[in-house]
Amino acid sequence: MADLSTTYMGLSLANPVIVSSCGLTGTAKGIRQCVEAGAGAVVVKSLFEEQIDADVDTQREHTELSSHPEAEEYIQQMGKHLGPSDYLTLIETAKRENQVPIIASVNCVSSEWWAEWARQLQIAGADALELNVAIMPRDPDLSSESIEKRYVGIVDAVRRNVSIPIAVKIGPYVTSLPSLARALARAGAQALVLFNRFYQLDIDIDKLVPAPGYQFSTATEIYQPLRWISVLSCQVDCELAGSTGVHSGREAVKLLLAGAQVVQLCSTLYCNGLDRLHEILDELTGWMDGHGFGAIHEFRGRLAKLTGQHPEAFERLQYIKALTGVD
Repeated sequence: MADLSTTYMGLSLANPVIVSSCGLTGTAKGIRQCVEAGAGAVVVKSLFEEQIDADVDTQREHTELSSHPEAEEYIQQMGKHLGPSDYLTLIETAKRENQVPIIASVNCVSSEWWAEWARQLQIAGADALELNVAIMPRDPDLSSESIEKRYVGIVDAVRRNVSIPIAVKIGPYVTSLPSLARALARAGAQALVLFNRFYQLDIDIDKLVPAPGYQFSTATEIYQPLRWISVLSCQVDCELAGSTGVHSGREAVKLLLAGAQVVQLCSTLYCNGLDRLHEILDELTGWMDGHGFGAIHEFRGRLAKLTGQHPEAFERLQYIKALTGVD
């Protein structure tokens, strides 16, 4: 039978399938259930920077939420129920109860608190840290360069204060993703997670108010991370994790072929239950056995090698073929 073991940021994993930051990984029980279902590693549900700073006056200076009338009360409630001390305890418990890597996650937009907080997460026992940088480029007064400097500044601030591996989870809305990826790697990121899913906006046409859109991904959303992992895997000096759209073993195989070190998933677990993890691992093993691969490293990045030398020409060819229908 195929060997699914691999590494991620220097950490040993029994398989390359990681449960990403979500409600399923927000409690010690939930983390344990994910591990029992077969997860190679677990990313603990993100702690938001608004939860770290209990001083609402400071929040007014540093967070976009301050422009919304309900923000102050909501942030105060977050601090009461999901405070940073509880998060440290969760990391400690998860490490004590499980044998897989436990990756702490923080959802951030600025670097003010990260140096000290990252150090505390390391002390609590986190095997690695995932920085979920959620900066939507919607301010016309902010240049792409200034936004990308914020990304790099956050990584640099954390890297100088911790020795554990750092992954950076970013969105696709970047002017030059290869350039930013290289800058993040130089700043100290051992891995990039492609991509996070920003808040999906909908509109309630009956109540005439904004409403949250559909929260879960679909398998068709894999194409964006697939494209960029295939491009970046030959260009950046860090590992890549494929996220968004992984609903079966087929998507996992595609991302690994494109050059991903691991894959992250959560939507399919909400839609199909934790048993889906076993099914995905069985599908991955079955595909490897059927194609004569005994280990992940034997096929990882195989298709990235075909596109990496001349990515512009390859992309142009695929674009032409898609629009003309000529095979």
